[in-house]
Amino acid sequence: MCGVAGVINLDNRLVEPADLRRMTDSIQHRGPDGEGHWQEDNVGIGHRRLSIIDLSDSGSQPMVSLDGRYVLSYNGELYNFKELRGELVGLGRKFRGGSDTEVVLNALAEWGTSALLKFNGMFALALWDRSQKRMLLARDRYGVKPIYYSVEENRFSFASEQKAITALPGFKKTLNQEALLEYFTFQNIFTDMTFVQGVKILPAGTYGVFQHGHRNFEISKYWDFHFQEPDNALSESEYLDELEGLLEKAVRRQLVSDVEVGSYLSGGIDSGTIAGIAAHDTPDLKTFTIGFDLDSASGLELAFDERQKAEALSGVFKTEHYERVLKSGDMVSALPTLAYHLEEPRVGQSYPNFYAAQLASKFVKVVLSGTGGDELFGGYPWRYFKSENKMSFDQFVDEYYVYWQRLVSNSELKQLFAPIWGNVKDISTRDIFAKVLYGHPGEYARPQDFLHHSMYLEAKTFLHGILAVEDKLSMAHGLETRVPFLDNDLVEFAMKLPASLKLSNLLSTVQIDENLIGKKSEGHLAQNKEGKRLLRLAAGKFLPEVAASERKQGFSGPDASWFRGESIEFLKSKVFDPNSNLLQVFDKSKLRSLTEEHLSGKKNRRLLIWSFLNVEQTLVEFR
Repeated sequence: MCGVAGVINLDNRLVEPADLRRMTDSIQHRGPDGEGHWQEDNVGIGHRRLSIIDLSDSGSQPMVSLDGRYVLSYNGELYNFKELRGELVGLGRKFRGGSDTEVVLNALAEWGTSALLKFNGMFALALWDRSQKRMLLARDRYGVKPIYYSVEENRFSFASEQKAITALPGFKKTLNQEALLEYFTFQNIFTDMTFVQGVKILPAGTYGVFQHGHRNFEISKYWDFHFQEPDNALSESEYLDELEGLLEKAVRRQLVSDVEVGSYLSGGIDSGTIAGIAAHDTPDLKTFTIGFDLDSASGLELAFDERQKAEALSGVFKTEHYERVLKSGDMVSALPTLAYHLEEPRVGQSYPNFYAAQLASKFVKVVLSGTGGDELFGGYPWRYFKSENKMSFDQFVDEYYVYWQRLVSNSELKQLFAPIWGNVKDISTRDIFAKVLYGHPGEYARPQDFLHHSMYLEAKTFLHGILAVEDKLSMAHGLETRVPFLDNDLVEFAMKLPASLKLSNLLSTVQIDENLIGKKSEGHLAQNKEGKRLLRLAAGKFLPEVAASERKQGFSGPDASWFRGESIEFLKSKVFDPNSNLLQVFDKSKLRSLTEEHLSGKKNRRLLIWSFLNVEQTLVEFR
């Protein structure tokens, strides 16, 4: 796993070596094992290397093709690189070493952008065609690995992280207020915008071409999610057999490495299934769990600590198990470093992910994660739109959009953003929401239709946000995170799985959490077992029965209690400070009243409070 960076000076100025080095130095954490630079006239490409496959110098980057035409900087892992290598050798392609980077380079040279559909893995890459004077940027199907870009008047730049772009001389870092509005609507960013004006993220499943001399960056989609009912459904037992086999193949593919691979392990079925399969093939597999100090927790928060469940699974799998217990002070102390690496806040409270990666990085360079199981197999029943009534696309969007005002309602948002409302008032977050769903074909008639559209939205937005967090925070510690649930074959299977094998009752009434979709409840914390029906059955092959039937549990700490208790003074010092960065964009009285609603116990605003704290720290970088 690595870091990519590069620049093209559009006024034909030579690229300064110091500028390119400034870019790669800013993302040194992504590749502590080495760096490389390639320059020719007004084009420069840089790379930071974390050695995972082929640790020799033959895997160093930027990598130039044998004929000298192409230059590649690549971040990722191809799990089918050996098969592709064999195919390419049969076509006459030559290889110098054993890295998957060289396979990517030869595949793109042989098949062009069609090669992207052949790749089973995670990647973000930049390929310079010296003959055509053309830069290709591409990203994996699901968005596991990010790549950002910026088109300025006299410069085109790109990198694995925004900070490499903003490190360039003359780049003025300005807050994108439209992205801020998106975030406080969805606790996520649905578009390709970032918090930095002029810097965008290349969407998942796309590639972009920058033709030198044209000054425009043309983006094309090569793959997308499509959840649908199968034309000819199999029996439940046939689906179960196929899923069990696909899970085993996916994990075993992703165990391929020239360094040690570990696994996260919670008490749930997603990471448990992956760790169980991995442990079968890996003696003394190292596993990692994050727990929480629950001394001040109350109510449903008392179920947040999964250490006991994880330890039980570790005993069954015979893994070498490590854990860390987080206290409220850990959240506080992590915030500056976490905000720096995240660059902008995304879904959920990310500090547990930060500490999980920190723990794992002390023992391994690669770790397996259960991310994707919920999004593919129906793990969020309380968030899916449910109806027996046929409706139009616009009606569906209008009703479902209300669910996804994740932090505050639109009316409260307008009050909160009062100081800058004139700058963002014409932005319709409802239309942004609709644009995501517009990309998914299908009717709006049957209960299963609504489930498929809901899952598409989750995969395109919520999953993408989780992956962004996972990438940034694992790379902050020089750790590669792999996600077996996002194996191509497994994803294709899941997208065509009947809705009845995802939710046990498509129309059951499930309470809605106000912090997720604006309702006065915390139903998701009750952890119903309605979702992931087939996956639960498959997990029974790899997990003890009690673990396979566990209720859905999110990866979250007892923040609601901490914000009212141990962390209250820290919270007040940030949010109520008359010099708070938040007052650059938010109305002081509304900011205080929303915070007081949580402190008084009137409402659970834990996600909003976390967002305030995260954004306050993020805005430090915009001073």
